[in-house]
Amino acid sequence: MIIRKQFSEQLTQALRRSRVVAIIGPRQCGKTTLARQVVQVAAENYFDLEDPVSLARLDEPRIALEGLKGCVVIDEVQRKPDLFSVLRVLVDRTPLPARFLILGSASPELLRQSSETLAGRIEYLELCGFSLNEVGTPNLQNLWVKGGFPLAFLAEDSDSFAWRKAFIQTFLERDIPMLGYKIPSIRLGRFWTMLAHYHGQLWNSAELARSLGVNENTTRHYLDLLTATFMVRQLHPWHENIGKRQVKSPKVYIRDSGLFHNLVGISNYSELLTHPKLGASWEGWGIEEIIKQNNPDECYFWATHSGAELDLLLIKKGKRYGVEVKFADAPQLTKSMRIAMDDLKLECLKVVYPGSVTYELAPGVETVPVHACGGILN
Repeated sequence: MIIRKQFSEQLTQALRRSRVVAIIGPRQCGKTTLARQVVQVAAENYFDLEDPVSLARLDEPRIALEGLKGCVVIDEVQRKPDLFSVLRVLVDRTPLPARFLILGSASPELLRQSSETLAGRIEYLELCGFSLNEVGTPNLQNLWVKGGFPLAFLAEDSDSFAWRKAFIQTFLERDIPMLGYKIPSIRLGRFWTMLAHYHGQLWNSAELARSLGVNENTTRHYLDLLTATFMVRQLHPWHENIGKRQVKSPKVYIRDSGLFHNLVGISNYSELLTHPKLGASWEGWGIEEIIKQNNPDECYFWATHSGAELDLLLIKKGKRYGVEVKFADAPQLTKSMRIAMDDLKLECLKVVYPGSVTYELAPGVETVPVHACGGILN
């Protein structure tokens, strides 16, 4: 078993200071496993809302919960959103006999009742798939190809591909309807596949709408839904008044590299190396790794209509850091990097690549191996 030390420590601290802690993230990313590693609870304090028995126990939620003490865990909480108003009453008691750990497969935007009803009482911890610092550099190739979902990463190549295929099907046919969205699974699946072919590119609602045969508002709705369920990352552009016309549409990425590879038909490392989406795959995977390992306050990309661009702009404590993600043996300094350094007033610019040596390209600009990308903000 891979111990997720960073998340375990964050969860322990959150439970110490907050009355309600929510672990949110995609289905099957390890939320339940993490909760069980950190919190030891009695059987009567654990509710899995995909279990009919637990659902039956919560028919009268206040009666079921108000007598419990210690830590109470409620898994797949999005299946019973009316719980949030009950939790607000229970966590306002003095003295406080119980704290609540809730697990959900949707973001706060989809769990709106939690952010509104429990405002000031709830702390969120977003859990993602495995990162490189958790599985180790020798597993870089496997992590990139298979993605970070634990069951996909730990399986053999063919079994991993089959697991991811089943995950996509289940997500479309069961998870989306369970969240209350009546979207034909075939149509949303087509949109998701089409979006994968725009991985790393600017969002173009008109083009996708024409291809799918729907209006632009519908494609925007689909994009926001996949973003809120952690399947897609919308990387928004940074823009300020620097006297240049700047791009203002977001870039879109499939967040898990394994799911991306399934959607574009890549089943193994050999196929990836000869696929036209090789560079886009590396860029998307690298961006997710950098965000996971550095935990910035804000993240953006930057581009101008004259052609200058920056893959990732990270902001931490008011300081700006630039990142370029390149699948190259020896990246070189480019004009675009110089412009980004000057126009954005960056503290430094790192070029993340698959090599093993750190070297300087220019003052403030250096290459960094992807396995060392966790120190970019230091």
